[in-house]
Amino acid sequence: MAGPVVAAAVILPADFDLPLLTDSKKLTTKQRQELAIAIKAQAVTWAFGFSWPREIEKLNILQASLKAMALAVNNLSCRPSKVLVDGNQPIPRLDIFQQTIVKGDVTVPQISAASILAKTIRDKVMQGLDKRYPGYGLARHKGYATSEHLAALQKLGPAPIHRFTFKPIRQEKWLPLT
Repeated sequence: MAGPVVAAAVILPADFDLPLLTDSKKLTTKQRQELAIAIKAQAVTWAFGFSWPREIEKLNILQASLKAMALAVNNLSCRPSKVLVDGNQPIPRLDIFQQTIVKGDVTVPQISAASILAKTIRDKVMQGLDKRYPGYGLARHKGYATSEHLAALQKLGPAPIHRFTFKPIRQEKWLPLT
């Protein structure tokens, strides 16, 4: 309900040694942080792409996610010959051969690595937003619809980093803060 969509792109060398790679959601925060350091150390290159709340509202969450993926790929320091995309949607307007892989973050090490980098940087962003917008608990719940976050929204109303088109924010008929 709050914060950006973050995507990462990673090119790993053929001889990478990252045995714990898996879906970022299956790892603890500490494991993700340790793996992120190892991924960055071993990767040929890595980069991020962001879509922020107003863009998410304008495009929709899927298109904003795909845009963040395109930005991540285009931000790499070298151009890949092939892009492995987690899910069933190719990245629009990307002139590189793509292969979509459903549940790729579980089965493909490069996608797992990208998932881990994206999750760790988004967590850091949410910690920074927690300082800028105190009272919402963003550092703890990372912007998800937890009971703590919902209670803070009832008390404080939404902040500019909230996604106004997302339930339950949309249902409350709040006016966006400027």
